[in-house]
Amino acid sequence: MLSKKYRDSPKNRDVISLFSGAMGLDIGLSQAGLNVKIGQDMDGDCVATMKANSHGVFVGDIRGISPEQLLGATGLSPAEPFLVCGGPPCQPFSTAGKRMGIDDPRGSLFTDFIRMIDHIRPRFFIMENVRGLMSASVKNLAEEASQRMLFGTAKVKKNDKGHVLEIVLSEFEKLGYKTTYGILDSVNYGVPQFRERFVLLGSRDGEDIFLPFPTHFQTHQDSAYQWVTLKTAIADLENKEGECTYFSQERLDFLRMVPEGGNWRDLPLDSVEKAMGGAYKSGGGKVGFFRRLSYSQPSPTLVTSPVQKASMLCHPKKDRPLSVREYARIQQFPDDWVFCGNIASKYRQIGNAVPIGLARALGKAIVSVAEGMATVKTKRVRGTDIHSRIKNAIEMGICNASQYRV
Repeated sequence: MLSKKYRDSPKNRDVISLFSGAMGLDIGLSQAGLNVKIGQDMDGDCVATMKANSHGVFVGDIRGISPEQLLGATGLSPAEPFLVCGGPPCQPFSTAGKRMGIDDPRGSLFTDFIRMIDHIRPRFFIMENVRGLMSASVKNLAEEASQRMLFGTAKVKKNDKGHVLEIVLSEFEKLGYKTTYGILDSVNYGVPQFRERFVLLGSRDGEDIFLPFPTHFQTHQDSAYQWVTLKTAIADLENKEGECTYFSQERLDFLRMVPEGGNWRDLPLDSVEKAMGGAYKSGGGKVGFFRRLSYSQPSPTLVTSPVQKASMLCHPKKDRPLSVREYARIQQFPDDWVFCGNIASKYRQIGNAVPIGLARALGKAIVSVAEGMATVKTKRVRGTDIHSRIKNAIEMGICNASQYRV
């Protein structure tokens, strides 16, 4: 058992990772200087991936795992871990599909994350999810969830119309954690991909935590700080596709008529209705139908399969989907990272991962708070209006100087 002295030591950067998947979040945190002691997952292929890359893993469904078991596997005691992180399965809150929210049993898994924080008492925590969590409502709470008392002191009743986020924040407040949250777009952190994620950070000791400031921008005088394009990320793999799924011949025939950066709107008019099928008369922008990517832009959000009809990810130059290795590059996994399972599972693991650049930025933000290095204190007051406008613009992900011109 480690001592209180270790808990407060500047050298303590020990992390327990939950719902670890392919370990995108964990890799980024490691790059920020944190020490991921152990990961956790119940998916067989994810577990195999972690083991293949020589990472410790606690195997099992989090609903059947006690905090004491996780602590025992790390050799840590309550309050000693520097950080607990994880992203409870997000399908119930996704903006796509039925958005069942808390009626879906998977939607209750975030309460197991809260349970772990309650008992492990880390100095900080990171909880990430899809942006749909921000607007997800509690309605017709499933009887199974009620019986398991998943919401504890939150006292959520059936037909409660409150928001899931309000309940989560309330529970962390009762645990004594100071929190901050928001939607972050990975492209603003050097990731070659537009990918918005909900992020919630917490501090046990009331420290001034903050969401990481963007490091990359659409417009910047230095190319090193501009958004990273797909060409930068994967152009060298163009003729080295490796493991790759495929489009049906019918879809491929249509995709061959779409130019780089185009989609179904670029098809000949006499073929559009046949290509789109039942979606032809439906509403919405349908931008993902017969979409061929552009080398000159960041990638759209990677989904769990590049060949889905409504979210196709066709290579900019080649008549094929993005390959497994290209997927991994866009999510910034190391080239030597091993993914286990069949091709469909590899796409799923990579598509569900947190982009490593975003994870690294989150880790650096927390480390800067822990080390008291986040803010440059100054007595200067002249010009602060301009500085405040620039700061606000950066926080909002705005990179056009006209947005904060005085």
